[in-house]
Amino acid sequence: MRYSGDHKAKTRERVLREAARELRAKGRDNVSVARVMERAGLTHGGFYAHFSSKDDLVAEAVATMFDDARARLAATTDDEPRRALRAYIDFYLSAAHRDNRERGCPLPALSGDLARADPAARERFGAGVKGLSDRLAQLLRAIGSAAPDAEASAMLAQMVGAVALSRAVADSAQSDAILADARADLVARYNLETAQ
Repeated sequence: MRYSGDHKAKTRERVLREAARELRAKGRDNVSVARVMERAGLTHGGFYAHFSSKDDLVAEAVATMFDDARARLAATTDDEPRRALRAYIDFYLSAAHRDNRERGCPLPALSGDLARADPAARERFGAGVKGLSDRLAQLLRAIGSAAPDAEASAMLAQMVGAVALSRAVADSAQSDAILADARADLVARYNLETAQ
């Protein structure tokens, strides 16, 4: 059977999408190559046609997750930076984002796991953090922030921490309050109350 020239690239992309979901949902140590390949509609034997190892798969999946996160941020961005920033904060600190770990931002899902990962995965993770922080800094700069780079880093850390904590607590009211308090703090700090 002959495949089109981009068949291998499309197959690899499908595997990476499934690996990204598995990684977000279960963490690095619990990713199963066999399960990823099954979810992608492939056999385990085809794995090595695309990746040299599980560590290679994890590193590439991390990059894929940050591509998705950048696309999400770009999708919430419009021409008015205050509205764009408010939309991203509202999305990030929402119950829907908290509850959709498999498709959400990789930061709250993987920060702890990737601290123990191989260097390639950590480098990709670091590049992803920098990319998201840089985009937030652009928005903060556009609204007149005095220290946009530092504030973007702090904002990202606050949002990631809030989502991670809200996922970890058992009480749903407490979980919702963590998100609402973080959202209210950021909205007030950056005067985004009317930016919707």
